[in-house]
Amino acid sequence: MNLFKSTTTFSFFTIISRILGYIRDILIAIFLGSGPLADAFFVAFRIPNTFRRLFAEGTFNAAFVPSYASELANGKDQSERFATNVFSLLIISLFFLVLVIEIFMPLFLFLIAPGFTGNENKMDLAINLTRITFPFLFFVSLSSFFSAILNSHNRFAVAAASPVVLNIFLIAVLVYGNLLGDSLVYYLSYGVTVAGITQFFYLYFYVKKFYLPKFSFKISIDYKIKNFFSKLLPSIFSSGVTQINILIGTIIASFQASAVSYLYYADRIYQINLAIAGIAIGTVVLPQLSKLIETENKSEILLIQNKALELSLFLSIPATVALFIASKPIVSALFGYGSFSETSVENSAIALFYFSLGLPAFSLIKVFSSFFFARHDTKTPFYISLISVLLNIFISILFFKKLGFIIIPIATSISSWFNAIILYIFSRKKDFFVFNEIFLNRFPRILISSLIMGLFFYFLLNLLSEKLIYSENLKFIYLLLSILATLICYVIVSIFTKAFKLSDINLKYK
Repeated sequence: MNLFKSTTTFSFFTIISRILGYIRDILIAIFLGSGPLADAFFVAFRIPNTFRRLFAEGTFNAAFVPSYASELANGKDQSERFATNVFSLLIISLFFLVLVIEIFMPLFLFLIAPGFTGNENKMDLAINLTRITFPFLFFVSLSSFFSAILNSHNRFAVAAASPVVLNIFLIAVLVYGNLLGDSLVYYLSYGVTVAGITQFFYLYFYVKKFYLPKFSFKISIDYKIKNFFSKLLPSIFSSGVTQINILIGTIIASFQASAVSYLYYADRIYQINLAIAGIAIGTVVLPQLSKLIETENKSEILLIQNKALELSLFLSIPATVALFIASKPIVSALFGYGSFSETSVENSAIALFYFSLGLPAFSLIKVFSSFFFARHDTKTPFYISLISVLLNIFISILFFKKLGFIIIPIATSISSWFNAIILYIFSRKKDFFVFNEIFLNRFPRILISSLIMGLFFYFLLNLLSEKLIYSENLKFIYLLLSILATLICYVIVSIFTKAFKLSDINLKYK
């Protein structure tokens, strides 16, 4: 396997999905802005979408891929039997979960968005919209199972491309935003569920080449299945800790008008880099790492772990610098149109600024967690993540009255750095990981390259400051050109400082 090329393939389709997601979000910003309709839709959308991220973006892989890889080593019949048992149990458990929450949706929404209770119309709208979007959870979770099968066979492109379906459907609805008026939020909600169904059948078409999905009531709950599900919930919690922190932030932010929207738009921007620097690398490295651990190839394990960490920081540190320098111009250029006011830009930019400080940590959590998951250890990351989430809740609640919604990204970044550092300490303690000379040599060079890139980006922003103001209609074009120039600068400087070598592109692992 070639880590760089596999990650690039996964990242390419992820970027396509995120670009379409950006187009979707800018249209939402134009038609809904950051008012009560936007808040209600974002709550209805964030709940199933958070589950999508929890299941789809490497989390289901964390428990399934190592177990499935072990079964594949024992033969096709055993791997198919194991997959069928998991698939059947998922269908049953997800069906009843969706059914129960649909029935008790008012209570569920009270727990998710308690701040809406003072506004009956807003709460009723959120309940209705969430009832429409929630079946998406059923289909996207089963789609994640298909993606995990494909990833286990090193077929990353198809799984990475599947989220594109959701964005295409929502963009198609938003094209008619002017005609739909306030009913737009209902059409968007139906679009979410229809996209989930479509994504399910899209992945089914590809996965049947490796495994033909079968549902059976005759489920054999042997020790392998018990072992898998005992790992699944901890892996969902630990690998999806960033998304859980964001969901908690949404709950707390619901007490402040428009705060849910501000956090949503900020979240959409930094998630682009997280998808590449954390999720893509963690997803790609897990199947290969699981196989290497089965063969006890220690030198290769150490090499691929360090390379994964190096690549993650090579991508996340410059992104952090860029967001730190230009959070306001970026938000303004991406969303500052139509109903999205200057106040909305200002508040979303502040949230993005503080989220950016935790960006390397968000990525490190994904990578470090994969070191544990590949060894069938989901409990250690789970306990660390649990403490991290409690820390996030404590900080958010303690300072929310004083600082408002802005404490949410601050608390998320602090708790994420805590999580990443403790994961590293335990990986050393358990003898899972140690830095090699290549990483120790490259890391300072990455920092230097990122600093030079940051200075160049700062110079460009000052040079084009008049073109990036809120009222400038072409500000997105100027920002895009600045980012492309800065990206080229970073690559050139990285090659010059040897933070990155062209030979890394062809580096393969057994």
